Amino acid sequence: MSAESARIILVDDHPLVRDGLRARLDSVPHLRVIGEAGNAKEALALAADESNPPDLALMDVGMAGMTGIELAAHFHERFPGIRVLMLSMHDNVEYVKQAVRAGASGYVLKDSPSAEIIQAIDAVLAGKTFFSAGLAARMIQAQSMQTPHERLTPRELDILDALAEGLSSKQIAQQHGLSVRTVETHRLNLKRKLDIDGQAELIKYAVEHRRT
Repeated sequence: MSAESARIILVDDHPLVRDGLRARLDSVPHLRVIGEAGNAKEALALAADESNPPDLALMDVGMAGMTGIELAAHFHERFPGIRVLMLSMHDNVEYVKQAVRAGASGYVLKDSPSAEIIQAIDAVLAGKTFFSAGLAARMIQAQSMQTPHERLTPRELDILDALAEGLSSKQIAQQHGLSVRTVETHRLNLKRKLDIDGQAELIKYAVEHRRT
């Protein structure tokens, strides 16, 4: 991140929780809360604001209506440049695995100390993953049993199939109703997750792993 403060939105259907989070984060010089949302519709509107786009969404898992995990999937599809950090009272590893599959970069518990929540935010903003201490070992064990390909999200698999068909980023964007910039971000994420350097190697991989 640059010297400029990172822009954060808080997504939780409990105003008191948002107030507590804002109070914690307002004391951190390099973080800035630019908006709050109580539901998925409000969160998506904040994410779509190109005049003040967030860098990270701190998102509750158990919201009424659309869950935080479902919302994380929407963010990953439409706004892949916005990092998502899940915040939950549930230390259920299955929830964590679902959040990661949806595109979240981390999962931290609501009763974590302020220092850990800030550490999680900083890690996710830096392009890393972060899980609360009690979940980290179990997640490492679960992830060690998956191949990199198995960790791809449904949207990333769609992009991979389109690359295998020889489509350009512009054509993929038109096919899936995305912006070209969003498609390019997905391509970068694919290369990072699959540890692939060049475009030719990515396309070769896409052809070899194309879904029938």
